[in-house]
Formats: sequence, structure tokens, C-alpha cells
Amino acid sequence: MNSGPGPQYNNIFYAAAESRLRSRPRPRSIAEPDRAHLAERFVPPTGLRDARLLLDREHTVLLDGPSGSGRRSAAVMLLHELPGAGGSLHELPDTSDDKEGPPLDTEDIGEGDRLLLDLSATEESHYLAFQDALTDFRTTLIARRARLAVVLPHSLAYLLRSELRHLKAELSRPDPLRVLARQLRCDGVPFTEEDLSGPDLASTLTAFDLDHVARLAHRIRDRWRRSPADRGFPEWLASALADSAQDRQARTAVALAAARSGRERALLLSLAVFHEATPEVLLDAANGLLRILSHPPDETPRLDRTDLFEELAGIGAEAGAHGLVHFKEAEYDRAAREHFWTYFPDIRHRLRDWFRDSAAAAPPEVREAAVGRFATEVLRVDRQEDLTVLAEEWGRTGGEDLVPEAAQALAEGLENGKHGRYFRQKIYEWSLSHEIPAHLREALIAVCSQTMAASHPDQALVRLHHLDRRSYGRVGDLAHQALLTLARSDDRLYRLLLERLRNALAPRTGEPPRQHRRGSFTHAKGEADRRLFLDLADPLRLTGNRRVQDALAACWSSVLHGSSWEPVAVRWLDACADPCRQEPILRVLAAAVAHDARTGGRLYSVARGWQRAGGSAATVARLLDLLDVAQGYTLRSA
Repeated sequence: MNSGPGPQYNNIFYAAAESRLRSRPRPRSIAEPDRAHLAERFVPPTGLRDARLLLDREHTVLLDGPSGSGRRSAAVMLLHELPGAGGSLHELPDTSDDKEGPPLDTEDIGEGDRLLLDLSATEESHYLAFQDALTDFRTTLIARRARLAVVLPHSLAYLLRSELRHLKAELSRPDPLRVLARQLRCDGVPFTEEDLSGPDLASTLTAFDLDHVARLAHRIRDRWRRSPADRGFPEWLASALADSAQDRQARTAVALAAARSGRERALLLSLAVFHEATPEVLLDAANGLLRILSHPPDETPRLDRTDLFEELAGIGAEAGAHGLVHFKEAEYDRAAREHFWTYFPDIRHRLRDWFRDSAAAAPPEVREAAVGRFATEVLRVDRQEDLTVLAEEWGRTGGEDLVPEAAQALAEGLENGKHGRYFRQKIYEWSLSHEIPAHLREALIAVCSQTMAASHPDQALVRLHHLDRRSYGRVGDLAHQALLTLARSDDRLYRLLLERLRNALAPRTGEPPRQHRRGSFTHAKGEADRRLFLDLADPLRLTGNRRVQDALAACWSSVLHGSSWEPVAVRWLDACADPCRQEPILRVLAAAVAHDARTGGRLYSVARGWQRAGGSAATVARLLDLLDVAQGYTLRSA
């Protein structure tokens, strides 16, 4: 998988993709820093006390409530406030991936773990299968002193079985005024209790879900930061409320009705999507939209037509100090996008093709914001497949410079609460394919290692493992390094990857390693997994853990029949310099050759060479003792 000599400029675009994804907000991450950030802003919903008691008594709580009531945040906070108990807090996979068994796997439960399972957007069949598996799963959960918080799909509440209803806690959203006040305080916005006491505000917030309340807080914060010194909270609040979605949509509908031509509408949508771009970008995008919609060309001589300055003024836009064009009215671009994707449903697929071409032709500094705007609209109207089509087509026919945009399109989908599972499943299917192009592979590696790893690290690891097996050259090196980095970042993920390698490499007890035809994928996969094990296995990490010892020994048993293992074996022998580490390290190596005396001889020969180079004779002698015991010989006398 070495890329060999030659220029490595292509890595610039992969690095740009990683950097872009790394800098994004992580709304669904449950990593400790993100939980701490959420805890500062969290207002408990009604019913949380009962949920807390259930989780403590039953080790499991099933959280139900209407959409927008903060169920997922409540689940995360319930787990976050529990003492660590030696385990980790992580989210359970919501796709079956390589497993053919039930949707809940007891192998995912560690001692003292705090587990989250978000089923809020799951389909009926998966929800029923989850209920089938829950009882057995809870038996192991309780035995291992772990806790599980599940977010239920509210629309499928009628399917919850009677024997599980004692585990359910009903949540209703907290007071939106308290939520708004907490957000404003955390953002440092100055206000008084009297500022929030008006009946009109309370009435308005009643119609908002918690996401809308959070967006209102952000709009107030933005106005505070830009406000002249003589303005105060009442002005910031009034301005933010005036930009509510309903008001914007009404004003946009009036403006579009007044537009005299398809060209004006094309220019308006182009500016809404490529907001704050140059006039050249907007003109190209508008012309592209007219072409893709087969709009009749204007036969009027060019100099007899209105220039772009007048056309932009006609749709309420102007150029700023740096020549970038924007709408004069704040947030009008959002309203225009919402209007087009809501009220032109018959052209949505052509809007996707238009955006694919227009974004690819736009300068890099314009694309990131444009991809985010496009993603917001297609996800809102349940056209999530538009983003996977974009990523695949940019990966197949676009240049390397579109890798960041392909990765971002997938990241936007992964971070969406309603559609994230669709994207995790699609990325899994891609990771199993040999046919996807190299640029799409790069986007998948970036989005798995940065975005998916933040919220669903187990699933990210599975997908990176498949990509590592099926990628070559420079892209193969990227997949390999991303997988190693993720597995090394957490003991639980390290154990998970070792178990996957054990299942792939280890033969049944007493059976020689399986041989596969050279050149076949099975052979190539085995070689990739052996290389991965040699790079991953750490003689100083968890070698005192029995399950880890067994997995290490099984994998060593496979790699010892190949090549390139000698330097790694020497590194393991070097690690025996710590007397506390020596015994578990040598026991792993001895167990690896328990059923193969010839391989044991090769291992002992390497150990003798290590001793001649200055290694410890006592360590080699102890290894020989353990080899004798493992292979059924009488222990040598001291």
C-alpha cells in the first residue's frame, strides 16, 4: 500500500477534507468535551426525575416523548451524570454491519459501561427486532453493572410491548423561556428577567420546538455582537423574532410572485445558494440553472439587456465592500432556499444536478457554505439520497479538489438526527465495494475518521477496516493510518479491532491457518489484516486482560506463518525489559504456537538472535519454558 516515489500534492485535498470536518460543530457527539458543553446549556425536561430513578433501579430506561422535546439530550445527560464505574460512555451501533445476529450484541457491553441507543428515527422492523433482543441484552447489562438509555421512536409508540412498558419514562419539553435564558447566559448576552417576561414572547415560544429556541438564541447573540452601543435587548429580540421562518417565507413568496421572469428567479435562487459569492459565480450559476431546466434563451442582443448590477438590485441584492453579493435583508437567503425546495417539488432532482455542476465550477472558498446550504434543504424535504448521489458523482467524475466537498456532503447527512442512519448504512455498503473510485474512498476515509468517529466510533471503525482491506496505494495508506489512529485512541476500540482481526485470521483450535489462492480477494484481505495486526498490536497495552491475551495469541498464530513479523516479535521481546510486563507478553507468544512446533521453533530462533544482539538470556529461557508447556512438554528443570 505504499504510494512510492513521486509528488504527494494529492494529499493536500485529503488534508483539507479532514480539517474541514474536524472544525465543524459536532451536534451528535457524546465525547466528554461535548457532553460538558451540553451540560452547561441543558434544562431538564419534565419527567427526567422518573427517568433517572428507572435507570438507577432497572439499569435501563426507555425515553419517549414528542419530537423536539430533547429526548436525546436527556439520555446523554442521564448517562453523563452517572459515576464512571470503570467503563466508558458510548453509543451502540444502529446498523447490523457484519453481524447476522440480533440488533443488540452483548459483546458491546463492557464492565460499568454507560450505553446510549438512539432509535428515534428507526423503522418498524428494526424497532421490533430491538424489543426481541432487549431482555437477553439486559441480563448481561445488569451482570456487568452497565446502564442503557434508549431514545424511542415516538411515532411507533403503539408498538412498545407491554412487558417493556415498566422501563419507559415519558418526557415533555422544558419551559422554552428557561431554555432561551440558559442559552443566552452561556453566550454572555446581557439581559434581565424582565426582558423575557412579556406575554407575547411566551406565546411565540410555545409554537417553537427546542431547536427553534436555540436558533432564536443564536440570532439574538448575533445581533448583540453587531449592535450599536445605544441598542439593548428589546431591539435585539424584536429583530431576531422578525426573522422567524414564517415571516421570511411570506416575504419570499411575495418577492417571487413579483419576479417578472425565469431569469430573475434563477438569479435569486443562485444568490440564495451561493450567497456572498462574486457576480461571476452568480451569473454562471443562474445561466446553468436556466440551461438545466431547458429555459428558452433570451434572443435580445446582450447590450440591449439589463446588466447584472440592475438585475441584482431588482431582487434586493447588492455587492459589499469586497465585491461579494448578498441580499440586503438579513436571512433572506435562507427563506428563498426554503421556498424553492418547498414549493418547486417537481424540479428537486434537477436542482441537485444543477448544484453538482455549479458547485464544482465555483471557487473553493465558496463551496463549503454552499454545500451546507444545499444539504440543509434536501434533508429538510427528505431527499437525503441527493447528498449520496452528489458525493458519488463528485468522487467519480470530479477532481481531487472536490474531495472536501464530497466528504462534507456525507458529514451533513451523518449529523442529521432523522437521516443519519441512512448515511451510516450507505457508507457501510460503499466500504464493501471494490468498484468505488479513489476520490470517493478518500471522502469516506475522512468522514469516517472525523465525523462518524465522533458519534458512532464502533461503526466508523468497521467501515475503515473494510476500506483498509480494499484500498491500495496512497489511498490505502490513508485508510490504514486512519484506522490505526481510531483504534489506538480508546482501549475499547483497540479491543474491538483485535476481536475483528481474531475472527478474520484465527483458525479453529488445532487447525492450520487457512490458505487462499494468491491474487484472490480473500488472500489480499488476509494479507491486509496480518499487516494491520503487526502495526496495531502493542505489547504494553492491555496484555493483562484475558480476552485481549486470547485475541493477541490467535492473531500471532496466523501472522507467524507469514513474513515480516520478525521485527515486531523483537519489539515485543524488547518490551520484556519491564519485569511486570514480561510474563503476559511471553505467555501470548507461547500460546500463539501451542499447536505448531515448527512455528514455535522459528519464534525461538528469532528470540535467540535477539539474545545474541544483547537481549536478556533470562527472557529467552523463560520463553522456552512457556513454549515447552504450551506444546505439552515437561517443564525444564531450573
